[in-house]
Amino acid sequence: MKPKPLARVLSTLGRGQLEEMQIAGNTILECYRRLEKAGTNLVAQCLANQGTFYEFDHYPNGDVHDNETYGQYFYHAHRPELREHGHFHTFLRAGGMPAGCTPVPCDSKETRPVGDDVIAHIVAISMTRPGFPKALFTVNRWVTDETFYSANDTLVMASRFKIDHTYPCLAVNLWITAMLCLFRPQIESLLHERDRTIAKWVKEHPNDDVFEDRELVVTSIEDIDVSKQIASVNKALKRRKGAAERELTD
Repeated sequence: MKPKPLARVLSTLGRGQLEEMQIAGNTILECYRRLEKAGTNLVAQCLANQGTFYEFDHYPNGDVHDNETYGQYFYHAHRPELREHGHFHTFLRAGGMPAGCTPVPCDSKETRPVGDDVIAHIVAISMTRPGFPKALFTVNRWVTDETFYSANDTLVMASRFKIDHTYPCLAVNLWITAMLCLFRPQIESLLHERDRTIAKWVKEHPNDDVFEDRELVVTSIEDIDVSKQIASVNKALKRRKGAAERELTD
């Protein structure tokens, strides 16, 4: 399904959310400024002092966890067909999940994480070789061995994702937290598209376990541009503020 025009989507958002997205955009630009000043980038900071870079291995070693928010992420590479250097996977673990979130039912013979090990994949961020984001995408359950939640539940979790410490790099943690805020509309669209892709796959492959089917990997993907996103948010917010001012003068 073709994504809705960004301007139309932003026009439906409240002023508060637009302001949060604007702050997130400013945070991302500030992270870029500081990293550039140090002669490095987001990916380089995750790979620093990690030894030889191997496909499929997680970087930094052991992933990045926030033990207060239960956010988690790692960087790795294994999909050259996406014309990327690698990508970040973002998650929320059991301790950070709001009440009412329920795993999607399944009859799979594969064991899913349960109890304190429950984990939900939110979205992946595809990166270029210079270390900038190029796309967002979602994946099938088996790819990240997650528990798997519906789009609506995962969106609630996305708003709780936060990495609030300095390992492996404060700029990277601020950036990845801000990315999930700035691109919230795209993440929402991608997660719902993911669920539609899975539902369609079930109809077309009724005898297969869709969540473990190795033929279904990427379930939705969309190219992104940080500069354009920020400009669009600023424009939408300016219009929203202008409309509010006109209402006061009428």
